[in-house]
Amino acid sequence: MQTNAFDILKERGFVAQCTHEDEIRELLGKEQVTFYMGYDPTADSLTAGHLLTLMAHAHMQKAGHRLITLMGTGTGMIGDPSDRSDMRKVLTKEDVYHNIQCFKEQIARFVDYDKKATTSLPEGSVVGVSENKAVMLENDWLLDLQLVSFMRDYGVHFSVNRMLTAECYKSRLADGLTAFEFTYMLMQAYDFLKLYREYNCKLQLGGSDQWSNVIAGVELIRKVENAQAYGFTLNLLTTADGTKMGKTAKGAIWLDAKKTSPYEFYQYWRNTEDSIIIRNLKLLTFLSMEEINEMAKWEGSDLNKAKEILAYEVTKIVHGEDEATKAKEAAHALFAGGGDLESMPCLEIPRDEVLQGINILTIMKNMGLIPNNSEGRRLITQGGVKLNDYKIDTHEFTIIEEHFKDGYILIQKGKKTYHRGKLV
Repeated sequence: MQTNAFDILKERGFVAQCTHEDEIRELLGKEQVTFYMGYDPTADSLTAGHLLTLMAHAHMQKAGHRLITLMGTGTGMIGDPSDRSDMRKVLTKEDVYHNIQCFKEQIARFVDYDKKATTSLPEGSVVGVSENKAVMLENDWLLDLQLVSFMRDYGVHFSVNRMLTAECYKSRLADGLTAFEFTYMLMQAYDFLKLYREYNCKLQLGGSDQWSNVIAGVELIRKVENAQAYGFTLNLLTTADGTKMGKTAKGAIWLDAKKTSPYEFYQYWRNTEDSIIIRNLKLLTFLSMEEINEMAKWEGSDLNKAKEILAYEVTKIVHGEDEATKAKEAAHALFAGGGDLESMPCLEIPRDEVLQGINILTIMKNMGLIPNNSEGRRLITQGGVKLNDYKIDTHEFTIIEEHFKDGYILIQKGKKTYHRGKLV
């Protein structure tokens, strides 16, 4: 059984790139390390794509290390250009602070926070090494920087030629990279320097698209403080075909139960492709490697059992055991008979609209089952749509009041996706 945090993350498939792999492993094995990761509050909820970084935090803390979660009060006003073909929407201060509060609640499900810790950096404060409770800070120190002084002290350490080779800027050059966005790397590097000085923070974690920014911070500390800091990035969570995980026809898979219900969340993981079940179990659950390696031997119908385990464990971590159990029972109500359907997503359909007759494609779009009519027609042609277990054979099918059983209809897309409609 691994005890070194780096070995744990490496074995489970988290680690993408390291600035100094051997040194990082040695450091994490011999002392408690304060590390940080930043989150720019560009939305009011985290998504399924953030789960991998949140799980990495949890493993690091369980191994005895101390997390600083840095909320981008300052950097969020700019927006990271990484993995973008256009400029991010510029948020107001009110938007940023609202989103931060939403993030705080979600991240706190994964790590143990010091409830007494302040959310701004006290001048001259130093993190003690006797505990490993996480602290959550905001980089609002960036809002008070004086431009000329900042550029004289820190801008001189950045080569524009080298910055332009970074992947986070390459994708934006063709469409126009603004000076506004170009400062992002300097800001993030300064964050690392600030945390190193005040919190003895020696390590930064980031998604694999943050590699250039991580290196920038490590090098700034070396040049300004003549000290060694470290960084490593985490693999992005992707589907079997390599695209970013967490998107559906309906949109993003959110960690906020109001935006993606626990049932929908459970079903998303229940529908995981066979080829990445074991990878996801390693990354997104706390099941032991012994248990997961045993499941890697499973074949045939046992793969469905592995998918149920994955869906239940991830939903339990994000939404709690009660919601995970409800989602599992709702799924069994469809696949195995019995159970409670109340946790299933449900669209309210006005009786007046039903009396006029509603086309099946309209209902499916309103439920988020299809993005457009073309996709709906394709599914129906292929026999992939059912109403109350009756296969729909034409896209001109009209839903009327008689189709509602006890006030509900059930629409099935493919083999695994279900949505209810309620007559109101």
